[in-house]
Amino acid sequence: MSSGSARSLLLTILGELVYPNGQPVWTASLLHVMTGLGVEEQTARQTIARSASAGWLTGEKHGREVRWQLSPSVKRLIEDGMKRVYSLQDRDEPWHGDWLILLVSVPKSQSAVRKKLYSALSWVGFGNPTPGVWLSPHPERIAEAEQVINDLDLTGSTLTFTGQALAVGLKTDDIVARAWALDDVAEVYRELLDRYRDARPGPGDATLFAHVELVSQLQRLPFLDPQLPDELLPGWIGRSAVAMIQRRRAEWYETAQLRWLQVAAATSPT
Repeated sequence: MSSGSARSLLLTILGELVYPNGQPVWTASLLHVMTGLGVEEQTARQTIARSASAGWLTGEKHGREVRWQLSPSVKRLIEDGMKRVYSLQDRDEPWHGDWLILLVSVPKSQSAVRKKLYSALSWVGFGNPTPGVWLSPHPERIAEAEQVINDLDLTGSTLTFTGQALAVGLKTDDIVARAWALDDVAEVYRELLDRYRDARPGPGDATLFAHVELVSQLQRLPFLDPQLPDELLPGWIGRSAVAMIQRRRAEWYETAQLRWLQVAAATSPT
């Protein structure tokens, strides 16, 4: 597993297991789940250390062991992520054709900023139909867009509008096709349906690991699925797929939490 994937998995563990219980967590407890899901132990330890350096975790040494607390910043990250994930099932009011449009100019020399912009705007559901143009059929997300632009110090090179597409240039269907790779997203949903529709893991670690893996997959989806209104994307497979995944999460949650508490107790050096 790559370091980026390991970090994403650690965030899932922190959000799904550590955060709800409100208790510090030992390194050994985190390693139990991460290695159980295929992360090499050295990679897992490096991921934990780097996450602490990034401000996600604060550690307290007890002999050779470290007990970790969630930082306020990672708690906010977890809470914001939860809201975004749960919103995948929301049913919007009828769409009246209004787009929120950002025109953002980022010099080629600032490739790191361009990458962060792409990631951040994708997370809040914006599409990129042509270079420098970002849009969303959710004008109410202006505050989220403003935060992204301000955080990346792009205020002076951004124009923002709301409005409807007119007859000149790309039609609405073409805008959607260019802005989002929806065929690829639909394939991801089909794979998740095939994988989890009939999944029934055994007790103990089997359910714990399956649960964490499921939630990790669920947390990827806001980066992929722009939550387009029914008027733009009728019969979207994502709605039924997310509903199924949330059902599995609810079915496995208590068993996974119980096993996590057992792991935490068993790996505690005190």
